[in-house]
Amino acid sequence: MAIAASKPLRHFSPSPPHISSNKPKSHVRLPRVTFSALSSSSTSSPFTEANSLSRYQRETWTHNESTSNFRSNFDDKSNEVALQLPELKKLLEALRASREKEGGQLDSTAGPGRVALVGTGPGDPELLTVKAVRAIEKADLILYDRLVSNDVLELVRPDARLLYVGKTAGYHSRTQEEIHQLLLSFAEAGANVVRLKGGDPLVFGRGGEEMDFLQQQGIRVEVIPGITSASGIAAELGVPLTHRGIANSVRFLTGHSRNGGTDPLYVAENAADPDSTLVVYMGLSTLPALVPKLMSHGLPAETPAVAVERGTTPQQRTVFAELQDLVNEVKLAELVSPTLIIIGNVVALSPYWPYSSGENKVAAQESMLMR
Repeated sequence: MAIAASKPLRHFSPSPPHISSNKPKSHVRLPRVTFSALSSSSTSSPFTEANSLSRYQRETWTHNESTSNFRSNFDDKSNEVALQLPELKKLLEALRASREKEGGQLDSTAGPGRVALVGTGPGDPELLTVKAVRAIEKADLILYDRLVSNDVLELVRPDARLLYVGKTAGYHSRTQEEIHQLLLSFAEAGANVVRLKGGDPLVFGRGGEEMDFLQQQGIRVEVIPGITSASGIAAELGVPLTHRGIANSVRFLTGHSRNGGTDPLYVAENAADPDSTLVVYMGLSTLPALVPKLMSHGLPAETPAVAVERGTTPQQRTVFAELQDLVNEVKLAELVSPTLIIIGNVVALSPYWPYSSGENKVAAQESMLMR
């Protein structure tokens, strides 16, 4: 059974549908409950890189060399990157020409610029921190990922440059090494560079790798945290990641391995704790392998779970199910990336969890009364 609602979900209180079953109530298997949050303005994802690219190919990217006295002075490393990424030289020249025009000529003695690794949160632009907004507004160059929405990019100055460096499974617009060199080259040119990442840059965002590389090259790095998807999406659904007497810890897992393997969740045996909450990032492809592992290591089949596609955005879709049914229900709902998965008894505390039994039902009702 599917129930559709307009966003925000927190204002939706579905009436529990009827279940007919001869099994004891405590073992009733949950039907699929899908919340589809529809956008009145657009049916496309805010994370469409094609739209971002066409929308932000601004005239300020173009630099007419005949109107500038600037002479390129790249070192061997910059030349190598420029050969790999033809737009790099043009953007660097445009940046320096702009500074010269403003009377702030750059020179080799001015010292390097800085790089800010900025988290943009789970998708809703209103979840940006004030510090993140200020960093975006001051940036000379923005390197942004696939999960950075157009609403966030609207904050960029008209004269700033944007460069898409997003990745999807099986396709990288830039390798991680190329991203490192881009950040380094622009920082060495004296630019104020912002690296925009969805969620928090230091939670499954490769922010640590970029920070380590830049610091080793003597570049100043500032990390501006963002609301990680686990926190933002859990709050959207009214799911406390920890709760006294129900979950005393929370664990984050990634569904991707470093080498692109399909089954990196070798720690599942340590994650099958009924007194803990498990959050899986980027876990759609590995969900069929993860669920049986968790159950084989002792996590009850009736454990509440939820899968959330594009959480906190107008395109959010949510599937609640018991752990034993989660794989099939996610498949039926045809969820796509990015999808976050939360597994644990705290999921039953959400006011949108339609069925519960025993202590979980009482706890859910009490939680709803307090909201």
